[in-house]
Amino acid sequence: VVEFSKALAELGVEILSTGGTAKTLESNGINVTLIDQYTGHPEILDGRVKTLHPRVHGGILARRSNNDDLAELKANDIPAIDMVVVNLYPFRTAVEQVLKSKNTTQEALIELIDIGGPTMIRAAAKNFEFVIPLCDPADYLPVLEAIKKTGDISYEQRRALAVKVFKT
Repeated sequence: VVEFSKALAELGVEILSTGGTAKTLESNGINVTLIDQYTGHPEILDGRVKTLHPRVHGGILARRSNNDDLAELKANDIPAIDMVVVNLYPFRTAVEQVLKSKNTTQEALIELIDIGGPTMIRAAAKNFEFVIPLCDPADYLPVLEAIKKTGDISYEQRRALAVKVFKT
């Protein structure tokens, strides 16, 4: 994600991120806007809620061809979000690793459940006509190459990425 983010930043893309990823990107000299700065709301409930916010999801889900959606974005000072990058971890593998621990608790298993990441990437996939949904690092280079070449990616590429989200 570091090299991909560097390339996007060089193209003038503003990068929003949550804690751990933001620290990694910043330590590699990439400008990042923390999600809590973007939303104006701190992470709450020990990090359980950080991206579940109208400023995030409105920016992802707004249909750019719908004047009412665009008016709502403007009225609420919500910028459109054009790409969502979420690398989902293999949940079953994570659960299996935790279960191997002798001190496994139900709470530890529950805390493995990611809500924000899947919600954002599915929202992007739902709105793939306007938002690029990326859930696989193998897609970074083809997307980057297309953006560098034409400024965007094709409808077919967007659709394929959306389908991949729902298979992940």
